[in-house]
Amino acid sequence: MRIMRRMRTPICVLGFLSLSLLTTQAQSAVPADLREKVDTIARNTLASTGVPSASIAVVQNGAIVYLQAYGDGRIEPRTPAAPVMRYSIGSISKQFTAAAVLLLAEQGKLSLDDPVSRFVPNLTRGNEVTIRQLLSHTSGYQDYWPQDYVPPFMLQPVTADTILDRWARKPLDFDPGTQWQYSNTNFVIAGLIVEKASGVPLLQFLSQHIFTPLQMKSVMNIDQERLTDTDATGYLRYALGPPRIAPKEGKGWLFAAGELAMPAEDLAKWDISLINQTVLTPASYRQMETEVVLKNGLGTRYGFGVDVRQELGLRAIEHGGEVSGFTAQNLVFPDARVAVVVLANQDSVDASSAIARKVAALLFRDADAGKQEDQAREVFRALQQGKIDRTLFTDNCNSYFSDQALKDFASSLGPLGAPADFSQTAKQERGGMTFRLFEVRFPQKTVDVWERVMPDGKIEQYQVSAK
Repeated sequence: MRIMRRMRTPICVLGFLSLSLLTTQAQSAVPADLREKVDTIARNTLASTGVPSASIAVVQNGAIVYLQAYGDGRIEPRTPAAPVMRYSIGSISKQFTAAAVLLLAEQGKLSLDDPVSRFVPNLTRGNEVTIRQLLSHTSGYQDYWPQDYVPPFMLQPVTADTILDRWARKPLDFDPGTQWQYSNTNFVIAGLIVEKASGVPLLQFLSQHIFTPLQMKSVMNIDQERLTDTDATGYLRYALGPPRIAPKEGKGWLFAAGELAMPAEDLAKWDISLINQTVLTPASYRQMETEVVLKNGLGTRYGFGVDVRQELGLRAIEHGGEVSGFTAQNLVFPDARVAVVVLANQDSVDASSAIARKVAALLFRDADAGKQEDQAREVFRALQQGKIDRTLFTDNCNSYFSDQALKDFASSLGPLGAPADFSQTAKQERGGMTFRLFEVRFPQKTVDVWERVMPDGKIEQYQVSAK
């Protein structure tokens, strides 16, 4: 499970009033048509996946412009989701632990190239494994929680040292720096290093240096206790069955790897700090957000506690999170000063990621996206009837649409009827052509449509596949 000590701020009436005002102000900054499309994405995704609720925050131009929650934060008794509710953010917690390590490096209390044995003794090959390798998942220490459920032994309390006894004092899965393999164990070690180098508990350090300066006022440490009755309740499903209340991990299992819970607004404040580079030095952010390269020269697409990749043609810093009952997605585009936060209260489902990516695609729609979307929809409608306007296509694409192809398009797509939604989800340039990906949703099925368009507007490729 891509999971993720003690800070808890009670929610009071004043908190509800101030956040309600902020939500109203934030929503007014978003055009009505964009708000409507975000709402549609969220509601459709919850309806198709059965996830009880989602809480969303959108950042544009380095400021929160949209906060909204959808569905039910609790099913029984039914409690509508609200933006003030906290959700567990799972492994998104790791970037906070990584930031703490970088802060201590800036203070001269450690070096990223220190062996882990300097702070945590008796680990396997502790004189060889570096702190840098912990933060980048290239250490070789075995993951203590790869499952997407809570095994029985994890319902009991545990100490960090017990986790290390079982998973970090055994032979490494690979030589340090030679492979990338996600491991929560790495961040348990990193959390202990923060505590030993700073002399204070991890959550106290995070509160002093990150949460308080950024006014992240509702952060909670769920490694020690459940979320409150005023927060979202976590759920799971067995196969396609109804949602059931998810079990809570025993105390200690989430330490430094997935222990944080917060409203979407607080995570968005952290994203703004990433965009503005206000917590760390520029050099530290550069290290955190740079892809780590293995000894054989292969890239990992991972920095320190964050995925590093290209999304929608832009540099993206992102991470997902999952603990029992919750999933989350945090997607930041630092150069564009945009971020999307989505928190959901069901585990083992990709609803938060799906919503985040669709919302991000909306934010980066270009001026002609609507026109292209309309044309792609009309082409699809014609193909459902086995027809094609060949003036829209290049000679190459016209040859692709043979008589047999048109018959197959009509027989397979026609019975689906009119789509409930037809929207662009991705765009990129390649080979002098513009690639666009569309998601076409029907009541009982969803398909992908992708096309490549020449500079003169002619369609060079138009294909459809099941999603």
